[in-house]
Order: sequence, then structure tokens, then C-alpha cells
Amino acid sequence: MMQMSFGAVELPLARPFAISRGTRTAVTVVRVTLTDGGFTATGECTPTAHYQESPESVCEQLELIRPQVEAGMHRDALQQALPIGSARNALDCAMWHLDAAKQGKTVWQLLDMSAPVSVITAETLSLDSLENMAKAAEVAVAGGAKLLKIKLNRDQIIEKVAAIRAAAPHTTLVVDANESWLGLDLESLFHALHEFNVAMIEQPLPAGNDKDLVRCLHPVPVCADESCHERADIAGLTDRYEMINIKLDKCGGLTEALAMTAEARRLGLRIMVGCMLGSSIAMEAALPVAVQAERVDLDGPIWLAQDAEPALRYEHGEVWV
Repeated sequence: MMQMSFGAVELPLARPFAISRGTRTAVTVVRVTLTDGGFTATGECTPTAHYQESPESVCEQLELIRPQVEAGMHRDALQQALPIGSARNALDCAMWHLDAAKQGKTVWQLLDMSAPVSVITAETLSLDSLENMAKAAEVAVAGGAKLLKIKLNRDQIIEKVAAIRAAAPHTTLVVDANESWLGLDLESLFHALHEFNVAMIEQPLPAGNDKDLVRCLHPVPVCADESCHERADIAGLTDRYEMINIKLDKCGGLTEALAMTAEARRLGLRIMVGCMLGSSIAMEAALPVAVQAERVDLDGPIWLAQDAEPALRYEHGEVWV
């Protein structure tokens, strides 16, 4: 008989993590464990207040659906039983792993895909002073970082990027404004960032208030994050974005993430895979989408004081599978 257990786990960070909306020193994840016939699988999600989620609300959703899950609900039915978001993500990923275990396979084999040896992932530079961000870039490059994701707000945008580019002259740079550039001269800003060979700009304007992107030139590809949660969002973004950022916590799990990947390709949008802060449990679940993406940002575990086991290995700017 299927059994489901779940609970919130607080994960202290090794150092503060700051974006335009605030700073965190710990993250609370929710882990779901499914057990059936001696096989066990776990999924993890990170509830996000910006999306009106909390560990308590996620656990409430999971408790409500427990009878259906323990009665044998398949992940196809789950897509209609829970809305997109963190709760469905943790349960969907646990279901994928349980199905694989019961069939004596890996998730990669269920998908008829080959697991990579490693995937290049961004290393995030948390929002900080110009001097501290440049120093963090130096440290990351010395450790072998190949892709840096720069968290920015409205302050010293070009100055910070210039300092980071000087510290990382040969490293690919992408920037993430987390919706903070409303009211700025975007076209001039985009051209200035292009001069520093920035490879991508993520979510410069607030979700639902991004129509100005239609009217300005994009010398650098612009990627939708907060503006893109699920497959149904994608068609409405093609006039203002070149890329979408797929996150399992936003879309509700691997099932929807794979569908988003196919839809983005159909519509000619490029793909990035991102993450919330979380452990290797959550990052490993996103890898089948990451191998199909142009940009990957799955560095959540490197911010943790202690990762979950079995931990993925992060080394030389790559996550090793």
C-alpha cells in the first residue's frame, strides 16, 4: 500500500543570499517521501512567499491530497488534482522516482534519455556592494566557474557589471534583475550591457508589467522568469522575450517542465533551467530538463551550510551527475 509522508526542513545557508527583494540566511524546504512495496522515493520543493506560498500552505495542500495519493494516484492525474507550484513539484518528482524504482530503472531510462557526465551551471553572485561582488567573481573564477549569474537591482548596474567583467574577462555573464528595472531606460541599458558581452538579461520588469519589452531593441536576449510559470504562459511571451526560465517549483514538477520545454521549442523560444535555493534532491530532479537547455542555473546547494545526501558534486563550474 502506498504511504506518503512529508514535512518542512530548515536549511541554514553558508552565507547570506541577497536579491532585489531581500536577503536570506536560511531556506525552508518541504520534502515528500513515497513508499510502496518496499520502494521509497523523495521529492523536494521550496515554497516561495513571492508566489503566495509558505511551508504551511504546501503541507496543507499535501495533506488534502494524501487520500488520493495513498489510493494510488498516478502523476498524470496529479497534474489536474493540484495547481502549479511547489506542492505539486515535490510530489510529482517523488512519483517519477518511485515509478522508476519500481520498474528497476532510472528516471533517465523512463524518459529514454542518457544521463550526462556533467552539466555547466551558473554560479550566482548575490546582490552586494560593487567591491564585494567583484571579489566574489574573482573567487568563483579561481574555482573554475564558467558561467556567472549576477543579481542586480537598480543601483550601479553598469558599474557592477563592469567590475565583474574585469574580474572575469573570459567567463560567460548573465544578469538577473528580479523585476526591479521598471521606469529605467531599458534600451540604453540593454545596449550598455551588450558592450560588456552580457549573454542574457533575466526578468528586467515586473511580471504583468513587461509590455515595454515589446517596444525596445534587444541586443541581448531577454529571459522570462517571474513572467513564465507554466506551458500556458509561453505563447503570450513571444513578442517580448527570447528565452524562458523553467523552474520545477514554479511549474509544478518535472512533468510540466518537460511539456514546457517542448512548447518553447515549438514556438522558437530558447530555454533556461533555474532553481530556488534548495538541496541536491531538488537539483537532481531538474537535470532531465537541464540537458535540453541553453543556460542552466542549478547552483542552489552551493549556498547551503550542509547539503542533503546523496549530494551532487559541484566542481569547476559544473554539476557532476
